[in-house]
Amino acid sequence: MENRNLVYVLTGIAVSLIVVIGGLVLLLSSGGGGDGGNGGDSSPTLAARQQGELRLPGGDPITLDPACASDIESASYIYEIFSGLVGYDKELQLIPDIAERWDTSDDGTVYTFYLRTSVLFHDNSRRVTAGDFKFSMERALNPDTQSSVADVYLDDLVGVDEYIDGSAQEVSGIKVIDPDTLELTIKAADPVFLPKLSYPTAFVVDKNQVEGSSCFEASWTFKANGTGPFELAEWDLSNAIILEPNQNYYLDPKPQLSKVTYLLSGGSSFTMYQNDEIDVTGVGKDNVESVRDPSSDLNAEYHISTTLSVSYIGFNVDREPLNDPDVRRALAMAIDKEFLTDNLYKGLLNPANGILPPEMPGFNENLDGVTFDAEAASDLLDSTGKKDELDGIKILTAGQGAAPDDVLQAITAMWEQNLGISVEVEQEDFGLLQSDLQDKNFDMFSIGWIADYPDPQNFLEIKFHSGSSNNDTGYSNPDVDDLLDQASGDVDAQERIDLYQQAEQLIVDDQPWIPLFYGTSSILVKPDVKGYEAAPFAIPSLRYVSVDR
Repeated sequence: MENRNLVYVLTGIAVSLIVVIGGLVLLLSSGGGGDGGNGGDSSPTLAARQQGELRLPGGDPITLDPACASDIESASYIYEIFSGLVGYDKELQLIPDIAERWDTSDDGTVYTFYLRTSVLFHDNSRRVTAGDFKFSMERALNPDTQSSVADVYLDDLVGVDEYIDGSAQEVSGIKVIDPDTLELTIKAADPVFLPKLSYPTAFVVDKNQVEGSSCFEASWTFKANGTGPFELAEWDLSNAIILEPNQNYYLDPKPQLSKVTYLLSGGSSFTMYQNDEIDVTGVGKDNVESVRDPSSDLNAEYHISTTLSVSYIGFNVDREPLNDPDVRRALAMAIDKEFLTDNLYKGLLNPANGILPPEMPGFNENLDGVTFDAEAASDLLDSTGKKDELDGIKILTAGQGAAPDDVLQAITAMWEQNLGISVEVEQEDFGLLQSDLQDKNFDMFSIGWIADYPDPQNFLEIKFHSGSSNNDTGYSNPDVDDLLDQASGDVDAQERIDLYQQAEQLIVDDQPWIPLFYGTSSILVKPDVKGYEAAPFAIPSLRYVSVDR
C-alpha cells in the first residue's frame, strides 16, 4: 500500500512520512509521525464531547470504496467501515472474519468458505450472503470500475484474466455454492492467498448501493453501507468524519467506543492534543525532543513503535540514463542516510539498507546494501560517461507546498555537492502522482510502501516482479522473477525465506529503488484512552479501544 507525500494515516493518526503499502501508498515529509495540520494553531469549533467518544486527527480519504483503495489514509477508514472473509487481529494473526471457517483442498487450490449467518449490512436491510462476495470481487475486477489494485490482490483466482479481457462474463473461480457457502478456486497453490483476501479489494459491499459506480463515480461512499465494526455516520468534507459503533457487530471484542470523530481541518494536531481537543497525535521532528525529555508532562504519554514500511526513491529504469545500474548506484552511494535520520528526523526513522523492513519475516541482517561513499559515487558516475545526462532530470513527489520537504531538499543538495549534478524536485497532487507512476511518466519519484499483510511477497513480488501491474519502476530481471515464482509455489517456510532473501539481494544490486528509511509510529495517547496501539500496518484496530471519560 502506498504512502502519500510522507504523510500516512495509520490507525487513525496522521503521520508525516512517504511510504507505499502493498496496495497502499504512504507519504513521508516530516518523518516518523507528523505533528499534523496545515501549520497554524487554529482548530475547528467542536461540539460537546460525549462519554466514550474518541477524537482523532485525520484527513479526507481519496476514496472509501474498497475496490479502489491504494493509499493508507483511505484504508485506515475502510478497515473500520467494511470487512471481508478474513482479517488480522491486534496480535497480527490472520483470523476468520465474515467467514466463520474454511476448508482447503489437498492440492491447495480450492477454498470453501462457510459464512456467518448473523452478519448484517449496517442499515440492517439484509444479511450478507455468498452472492454478495461474488458480486463485490467481480465488481472490483471489472474494468469499468477502473480499480488500479484489484488484479494485484485477486489475480490468483481462476478466470480473472478472461473476465478482465471481456472473453468471460464472470470469474469462473468464484462460485456460490449456496447463500452461506462460497468456493474460490485459484490457479496454483499460493501461501499468501488468504492474506491477500484481507486487502480491501476482497471486502463485501452492498450491491443495492454501489452497482454501476466506479472509482471515479463514488458518491455512494458518503453514506457507505458496510459491515465492519463501525458505521459511517457522517463525512463532512474537510471538516469531520464521524463513525458510530455497529451494534450488530459479530466478532469479539465488540466496539466499546460510543463515537469516533476524525477532525479533518484545523491547525497543528500537536497543539490540539495539548488543548485536549483530540486524544491522539503524531509526534514529528519539530516536537519529539521536548516530548522525549523525561521531565516533560507529555513524556509518559509518548509511544514509539516500528511499522512495516519503507520510504524510497524509485527510478524509471527504462529511461536514459537511469537505465544504467551504475548510474543508479552512484546516486544511491551519494546519499548520507545516517546524516538525514540523525539531523533532520531526530532519530525518528532508521536508515534502510534493503527493501524489507526489520520486523518483516525474511528481513536479512546480512544484506549487502549500498553504503554512503561520496568519493566512490563520483568516480562511479564519471566512469559511466553519463553525468551530463543527469542534469535537469526531475524527481516527483506528492505535495503542494511552496518548497519540497526538507529531506528531498537535502538529498538533491547531496547530489549536487557529491556528484556535481542538479536535480529538480517537482511536487504533484497525490492523485496525479499515482497516475504518472502508472503511465511511467517520470524520471524518479519519492514515495513509500507499507505492508498490507506481513509477508515478503507483499513487497518483493508486488513491486519488483516483471509481471506485476504494481511494478512502478518497470524493473525486470529474469533471475528475480524465477526466485519470486519459486517462493510463491509449494515450498516450505524456510525455503521461501531463503528464496526471498536471494531475490532481495539481486534487486538491491540492481538498484531500481534507493531504500531510504524504515518507518516508525511516533505518537502521544491520552491516559484515559485504553487499548490504543499503532499497528505496524493497517488493520481494524478501533474495536479494541475504549475511553474512560
